Amino acid sequence: MTLAVTGGIGSGKSAACSVFRRLGIPVYDSDSRTKCLYTSVPGLAERISQAMGICLTVPGGGVDRARLAEAVFRDAGKLALLEDIVHPEVKLDFLRWKESSAGPFVVLESAIILGKPLFADIVDRLLLVDAPVEVRMRRAMARDGAGKEEVLRRMARQKLLNDISEGKSACNADFIIVNDGDFADLERKVTEVYMNLVKYKLS
Repeated sequence: MTLAVTGGIGSGKSAACSVFRRLGIPVYDSDSRTKCLYTSVPGLAERISQAMGICLTVPGGGVDRARLAEAVFRDAGKLALLEDIVHPEVKLDFLRWKESSAGPFVVLESAIILGKPLFADIVDRLLLVDAPVEVRMRRAMARDGAGKEEVLRRMARQKLLNDISEGKSACNADFIIVNDGDFADLERKVTEVYMNLVKYKLS
């Protein structure tokens, strides 16, 4: 069984996943695995460069991630092209990783999985880690040493997750954790989800 864990910047999604790891659950970190794919998948960097219309390859393989981020930041069309190339590779990589993982279930950590139909058939349950927007902003500023404007720019790329935090949009998640307390509170809530899923697997 695969549990997808999602949440916006500063929600505590990665902290929740760290609790799952402590409980012995394998966690697939989509962000870090994607960065590895730029180098490990033959021809991927070249395909991305061709789609973006600029040379993004770097010596030794991979892509210049800073230039890539700049290329797609204000261009929704280029972002869609990038996702069309990269997301199928991420899905294949996840499925291979899952085959070699052991445990009552595995976790797929992804900030973008909501609204991505490509991944729907590999997710059995969905956990949303959420917090009020102001709380998320303070956490992100403290964690990254970033100013408010920079965090707001990054959050603007996650409109759906922001709308959910503000009650403007609903999320059809199996589990929702409101992470507005300390780490001990988050740990307790994640453990409850863990116990629920283990019971489900054993029933």
